Amino acid sequence: MTVLPVPPSLPASPLALVTGATGYIGGRLVPQLLAAGFHVRVVARRPQNLADREWYDQVDVVQGDAADADSLARALSGVDVAYYLIHSLGTGQDFESPDRRHARNFAIAARACEVSRIIYLGGLYPEAEKLSPHLESRKEVGEILLASGIPTTVLRAAVIIGSGSASFEMLRYLTERLPVMITPRWVDTRIQPIAVKDVLRYLVGSAAMPPEVNRGFDIGGPDVLTYRQMMAAYARIAGLKPRRVAALPLFTPSLSSHWVGLVTPVPNSIARPLVESLINEVICKEHDIATYVPDPDGGLTGFRRAVELALQRIHDRRVTTSWSSAATAGAPSDPLPSDPDWAGGSLYVDERESPVAATPEQLWSVIEGIGGAHGWYSWRLGWWARGLLDRIVGGPGLRRGRRDPFELSVGDALDWWRVEEIEDKHRLRLRAEMRLPGLAWLELIVDTDDQGQTLFRQRALFHPRGLAGHLYWAVIRPFHGGVFGGMQRNIARAAESLPPGHTSSRRPARAR
Repeated sequence: MTVLPVPPSLPASPLALVTGATGYIGGRLVPQLLAAGFHVRVVARRPQNLADREWYDQVDVVQGDAADADSLARALSGVDVAYYLIHSLGTGQDFESPDRRHARNFAIAARACEVSRIIYLGGLYPEAEKLSPHLESRKEVGEILLASGIPTTVLRAAVIIGSGSASFEMLRYLTERLPVMITPRWVDTRIQPIAVKDVLRYLVGSAAMPPEVNRGFDIGGPDVLTYRQMMAAYARIAGLKPRRVAALPLFTPSLSSHWVGLVTPVPNSIARPLVESLINEVICKEHDIATYVPDPDGGLTGFRRAVELALQRIHDRRVTTSWSSAATAGAPSDPLPSDPDWAGGSLYVDERESPVAATPEQLWSVIEGIGGAHGWYSWRLGWWARGLLDRIVGGPGLRRGRRDPFELSVGDALDWWRVEEIEDKHRLRLRAEMRLPGLAWLELIVDTDDQGQTLFRQRALFHPRGLAGHLYWAVIRPFHGGVFGGMQRNIARAAESLPPGHTSSRRPARAR
């Protein structure tokens, strides 16, 4: 994403206030504003929830609540541009009333503090149609802020494409988990989705609008698609087989939301308002925003590219400590630690940890010698049978062995694994190259606790592809105790049996 510089119409070091910094858009907007040269202040009801953000030490954090006028006045004091990214969706309560009340409080406080501009990200909606409660509330909040007496920019977006976006996560899970779907009629509603990188570009660029601009703008990507077409395109991009979709006209929004809640991990309190909004056709009626924030040289991001970016972490076969904790310095479409647990796609994890009565060097020497002729320190028959099955279906099985019997390097083949990462004497990460309905990794980690005791941590991770991937995990999960549990115990015993002072991987203990 191209970072826009501080607009010339603002002070050399403008102060931007970001509300909703713990949310999807707010958490991604803060680093973009910092990169553009803004001083940034964030307001949060619980500032401690922001302490783990990479940018925490670069911003001014203020405790505040949109329901508390005094705290809003403190937060808005001296602010040039205020980003209003607050909404009550997903709180499990009637969201229209608090949304209305919070917007009015913010408008009054912004006027009292003489803020130069308010920027609000709302929802795209059609004219002369009965709107869903969610879209009606977004529309009302925009109208309240536009009437505040402060120049206001309202950006109206439909489905935002990026890992962590509730709308995108709903699309992801429905498509990945259901090869055959009986769906509500909203699957044929036309939608103009937009990539999160373009949304952020508009948010940053809107700070430069001249004082006389006080209006809303439709923002969307270059593609207009039905929900059915978006699911079909997602399946192609994710490498899934074509999805079969049949629309059922009598499927009500209420039943739809329960159906989405059953199939996906998206909470019903979020799924229901989003599903209800899908009955409205949401297509941009104008592109006036380009007058103030010109399109990038390569044009706006198309749906296909936006999905590719959202899935990039998976397609690159990278995996982090938590599936939804990619580095905050990454692309805006990447997952962030602030994303909810249900965002970022499915990742099944089998994680084990145990103390080992050996030095870290002894334990590492056994780990680095794993596989090939040394075996996998686990149920031999099970590994042999799985390797044979893999060869039958065209995979490498266990026949590749190791390049070197004692040492490993990144990129080495190791039976049906590939060495993806090595942190010497600490971490070995292997990526599975067997035939699987998904992507799999095995991590073997050497740590120490506060008392200096050696710890052996082992993580098996599996990202399923389609329904077959979920079924595969369900079938093999009961065997993990014997396979991975046995591996952990036997590797620990092998390390403990090494002579004192042993540090070389040239004399690994024999597999059990």
